[in-house]
Amino acid sequence: MKNRLKVLRAERDWSQADLAAALEVSRQTVNAIETGRFDPSLPLAFRIARVFGCTIEAIFQEDPAPPS
Repeated sequence: MKNRLKVLRAERDWSQADLAAALEVSRQTVNAIETGRFDPSLPLAFRIARVFGCTIEAIFQEDPAPPS
């Protein structure tokens, strides 16, 4: 899943640790989401959207399906 987490975080001049503290997760979790190694649970995705004041869809986009 693609996401704009790193861009949104940078716009606010937040470190991964700052965002992790706001979300009550580890910095490693934020890093894994930003790099696409981990997709957040739905409750975490809602918390992320609340922290940034936007919709989940504005942050996360589904990867396009591979061609058949």
